[in-house]
Amino acid sequence: MKILKSGIRDVSASDKVTVCEPVNLYECTLHDDVFVGPFVEIQRHCVIGAGTRIQSHSFLCEKVTTGSNCFIGHNVTFANDLFRSGKLNPDPESWISIHLGDNVIVGSGCTILTEFICSGAVIGAGSVVTKDILKPGIYAGNPARLLREV
Repeated sequence: MKILKSGIRDVSASDKVTVCEPVNLYECTLHDDVFVGPFVEIQRHCVIGAGTRIQSHSFLCEKVTTGSNCFIGHNVTFANDLFRSGKLNPDPESWISIHLGDNVIVGSGCTILTEFICSGAVIGAGSVVTKDILKPGIYAGNPARLLREV
């Protein structure tokens, strides 16, 4: 049996970061005033912008970058292998990179399956984002659609 323990390893972060254990954080960067709630996983090559809050039970796969002052609600999932070939793709080079602008709010229970969400976007709880969000507004649904501009 092989047991891999969760924990924090090879994380670049300042003294101004707050992390509530247990978490699984590795090979990522957390900028000033980031908050990470319990039961969160942030994988390698992720960069979390200053002032961003990530609530409990959220999963940030490899290659997620958030802008400053974002809010990621409880139980949010980011996925970067979109199974385009109909099966798992073991090649990280073919996975998408996901970028959130500044001041993005992602409600609890969302799934993010796209490369870009612009600054100022609000994603309603339980939404599934399947296409890039290019203008600020409130989005909700499965798939998420613009409800109104802000």
